[in-house]
Amino acid sequence: MSATPPPADAKRADFEALYERHSREVWALAYARWMNADTALDIMQETFLRLWKQLEGGEKILNPRAWLLRVARNLAEDYAKSAFRRNGTHPPQTMNGVPAHQPLPLESLEREETFAQLREAMEQMPKADREILTLRYALDYETGEIAEMLSINATAVHMRLSRARQRLAERLKAQGVGQLP
Repeated sequence: MSATPPPADAKRADFEALYERHSREVWALAYARWMNADTALDIMQETFLRLWKQLEGGEKILNPRAWLLRVARNLAEDYAKSAFRRNGTHPPQTMNGVPAHQPLPLESLEREETFAQLREAMEQMPKADREILTLRYALDYETGEIAEMLSINATAVHMRLSRARQRLAERLKAQGVGQLP
């Protein structure tokens, strides 16, 4: 008593038979177009994948060889038009040169450390120095606005800022802080 194979097994066997019968010819067609074994293999695999999907979808293909060769020819032509083929990929050296939108983690850590040292130095400074530096650099007020807020003239603001910056630089230098970011 011989059992007939289930429909899924029969479909698989039919597909494998088509693959065995036509894969070399499909590969050769793609190879003849591109003269590249890897490209031909990719096109052949895509052709048979599409055949599998068609058969799984229940479509009847009366002449599988003609269908496979037509699809392979079309895929080979589509490959010629593809952006990937025209542009390809870039080597890692090129991609490493592309600037990131965010600073590198090490740069971020260094910046945070420098600002922590800056805050520490600012805490040790006289209140008047902290106030004028904060108004100018943290809050981004212009000299005229600072002069108005502190009820002093603009020349005095410039002088106070200059002296406060000098005292801050001396404190930072004493802490071993180099160039600010």
